[in-house]
Amino acid sequence: MSQKTKGYLEMHSLPTNFVILMFLFFFYFGDVLVLSLRTLSMDPCNPTAQQEPQTLISDQLTVLINGYSESRIPLLQSIVASYAASSLVSSILVLWGNPSTPSQTLAQLAHNLTQSSFGFNGISVIRQTSDSLNNRFLPRPSIKTRAVLVCDDDVEVDPKSFEFAFKMWGSNPDRLVGFFVRSHDIDLSKKEWIYTIHPDKYSIMLTKFMLLKSEYLFRYSCAGGPVMAHMRRIVDKMNNCEDILMNFVVADEVNAGPILVGAERARDWGDARNDHDDGDGNGNGNGRHKLIGEVAQVGLSSRKGKHRKRRGECIGEFHRVLGRMPLRFSYGKIVNSVGEQGLCQKGGKLVFCDQS
Repeated sequence: MSQKTKGYLEMHSLPTNFVILMFLFFFYFGDVLVLSLRTLSMDPCNPTAQQEPQTLISDQLTVLINGYSESRIPLLQSIVASYAASSLVSSILVLWGNPSTPSQTLAQLAHNLTQSSFGFNGISVIRQTSDSLNNRFLPRPSIKTRAVLVCDDDVEVDPKSFEFAFKMWGSNPDRLVGFFVRSHDIDLSKKEWIYTIHPDKYSIMLTKFMLLKSEYLFRYSCAGGPVMAHMRRIVDKMNNCEDILMNFVVADEVNAGPILVGAERARDWGDARNDHDDGDGNGNGNGRHKLIGEVAQVGLSSRKGKHRKRRGECIGEFHRVLGRMPLRFSYGKIVNSVGEQGLCQKGGKLVFCDQS
């Protein structure tokens, strides 16, 4: 066994024999029973709690939606309903990271999600034990699928593009697949890593919409020994960069970059540039305009200058602690229609699309 593999298999410093009491609160709304899980019942890194890969469902996925701001709840409900309507979705976990949100608010949210999701009963609202962004990648016993979609509560994707992205992930299960990418680079004058956007290449898949195999959750949260534990502490210190660290983990494993797929409609409502959007394109979005403006103000990335600088610092810190730069560039975009610039899938192979 290689030294690298041994490192990934090491358990991090959390003890495996501690017990956390689990409190269950039941709320009744008519005939709907809402379960609010306050804490995990065991160490999530306990190897005995992990699913055997061969037993995982391969034709569906688990959606992990990060929630924090109560102002986003109406948009969150719409996004959850959209995923619940898809036959590709096995379950949806809303991971609520705001410790100050009242339990009654979350109970009402769980009730509303159940009521608005067309009878889909695979929705759970989970109050996180802390506001750490590392919690997005905790392995959870309730995940029964090979694929996991990690996404934000302000990103809407059309069903056709969602299905296409999952199909592309199925052909590349060891890679990160999604719609939103960025790049790392080096500022030669300052001799430091920076976080940026390149028009023709990318190396970082964002958690706005990130498809990955569920085994990577364990590798991020539980493996890698003191080195990964140190890098997770950097995420907590910065209150940022958990997505960059997951890209480090995956790229270091497969020595390849992420895969960008094209979408007919992938809307990031947390981006302030959408403030002037007209909704459906016919001027009928006025009722939503105020909500979207509020959503755009609460995101971590809404202050672009400081945000990019902090993420560049994260890249530098991860590189320093790991001792190498695993991020790899990818090029091009896989699209689902001939005539759009990028790569198309024809006869099971990726080829350049015809130019219109």
